[in-house]
Amino acid sequence: MGLSKRDVEHIFERLRSGVVPERGLDAFAVGIERQRAEIARQLDLAESNEGGFKFLRGGYGCGKTFMARLAVLDAQARGFATSFVVVSDNDLHFHRFDDVYRKVVQELGTSSCPRGALGDVVDRWIAKVEDALVAGGEDEASPDFDKLVQKRMGEEIASLTGGKAPEDMARVLSTLFALKQEGKAAEAGALLSWLSGSGNVASNQKKLAGIKGDITGRDALDYLHGILEIVKAAGYRGLVIVIDEAETILRMKADVRGKSLNGIRQILDASDRYHGLLWVFTGTPDFFDTKRGVAGLQPLDDRIRFMQQNGFASLRQAQLALEPFKEPRLTDVALRLRELYPTTNRAQLESKVTAEFIRRLVDEVTKGFKGDVGVVPRQFLRQLVNVLDLVDEHPEYDPTREFKFEPKEPNDFEQRKMKGQPPYDPEPDDDKGYVLEF
Repeated sequence: MGLSKRDVEHIFERLRSGVVPERGLDAFAVGIERQRAEIARQLDLAESNEGGFKFLRGGYGCGKTFMARLAVLDAQARGFATSFVVVSDNDLHFHRFDDVYRKVVQELGTSSCPRGALGDVVDRWIAKVEDALVAGGEDEASPDFDKLVQKRMGEEIASLTGGKAPEDMARVLSTLFALKQEGKAAEAGALLSWLSGSGNVASNQKKLAGIKGDITGRDALDYLHGILEIVKAAGYRGLVIVIDEAETILRMKADVRGKSLNGIRQILDASDRYHGLLWVFTGTPDFFDTKRGVAGLQPLDDRIRFMQQNGFASLRQAQLALEPFKEPRLTDVALRLRELYPTTNRAQLESKVTAEFIRRLVDEVTKGFKGDVGVVPRQFLRQLVNVLDLVDEHPEYDPTREFKFEPKEPNDFEQRKMKGQPPYDPEPDDDKGYVLEF
């Protein structure tokens, strides 16, 4: 695929830092064709107005975040709005739906607005409401036209959500429109922040819309339903929400773990009522298979348990297994990146960073981490990009003669994995599971 110079630079700048790029992933997505096709099937279902969920399952270094980012890009290319949220043990607990709502809406993105897209989505929706009124014979130059727009906005919200949208939501949207028409952008922006779940909007600004307080966990999912319907009414195919690194829950306190897992269970149980919304979670086998994780909450485990027979597993079940990187796949990725690398002397680059050298690099990095390919990809890609940079910057540099593997300090997860330890500090009651009232 053709990439802009900016996107290519973004890819290599992110890889230098050991981070998954947010754009251009299609250029070096290899070995995941079957899994990507299953995500495409899920997008087909969402586009046909189904609500659903999928869990990406894989060990550390299997490419879960890469696959999740690619799912976002594929969804946006098909006309979906998306949200990419990384689980934090500080400010994202799944039993607090106001936390979930705030994170999802703040990370709302589209192909034209990668982040913070709620304002753009609302504007597009309002424009369609105005167009529909004009098409129905109303005069947009009429002094009453704005009142008609506000009235139709309220009617649409109620109709699209089956009357379940909170009254404050329609009131805020109506006031937001009026403020924009009056040129009061700051006041309109404050109400948009409130609708995004912010708890830092001044009371005098809320008073403009006749509201008090903030969006609470009790009604947050109803607000999310309203946002979903506005997204679709604005012309998007639906909404894809990615929740990355769900295994972070395993590091939370026991009571918070149980409540967060139950919060996910509640989200899944309600998913079929959110037409056009696809939830995508990523997690490690520890998250799914241990009593400290999903397996410890039977109602959730019953819904999404991973099933396989003699090593065969369906891609269509709730958990989609991602395979660990193997040496041939790392080599293929490296060759793609060499082809993509921005250089003014491609002949020099390819004559020095040969396929044979790349295979040696794979061997060296894999050997450096005692054959643990799960730890290798991040370190390997950083080493590869560094070699490409050196060849490009220094004509006299010959990697076949001068390269020496210099591993970066493994992070905490890598160190634990290399020592055969779980990614969390074990507790005495880890094998007991959770007893919750539903």
